[in-house]
Amino acid sequence: MLQPLLRRTWAPQGQTPLSPAWDRHDRLSVISALTVSPDRRRLRLFFAVHEQNIRTPHVLEFLRELRRHLRRRSTVVWDRWNVHRSAARQIAQEHADWFDFEWLPAYAPDLNPVEHIWNHTKYGDLANFIPDNLLHLNVAVHWSLIRKERQQSSLRSCFRGAQLTL
Repeated sequence: MLQPLLRRTWAPQGQTPLSPAWDRHDRLSVISALTVSPDRRRLRLFFAVHEQNIRTPHVLEFLRELRRHLRRRSTVVWDRWNVHRSAARQIAQEHADWFDFEWLPAYAPDLNPVEHIWNHTKYGDLANFIPDNLLHLNVAVHWSLIRKERQQSSLRSCFRGAQLTL
């Protein structure tokens, strides 16, 4: 969101740090996937940023793009968000040979490795960040996610955080 996520910070004693921000509620929505190559166990992060709430057509577009990159039948592990279920039904009807779908238990974000990426992005890289506008926020989100995408150790830590083995 354009409203900053304020975290603790350091300042000289008696000088309260000020973060000038305005009351704007514009926001970005991001969809992402962590992939594991079956042979080398190499991890990759795919993501797409939208300026509106993610709906089923956005998820379908993301899955089609993911399929173009992976070029093989893959298993998608999802939470039980209605948009995910709707997209899974539509993809299964149109392209039954593209994906197998597995579902995380309800209300279990701690089991989802992608949630660890979002936590680090929001509460780490973008903590105390005050964007000027949506473009500024978009650039910062891309920068954070691209940096994570290039670090195998960071992506592997998301699986360890979810207590999953590769």
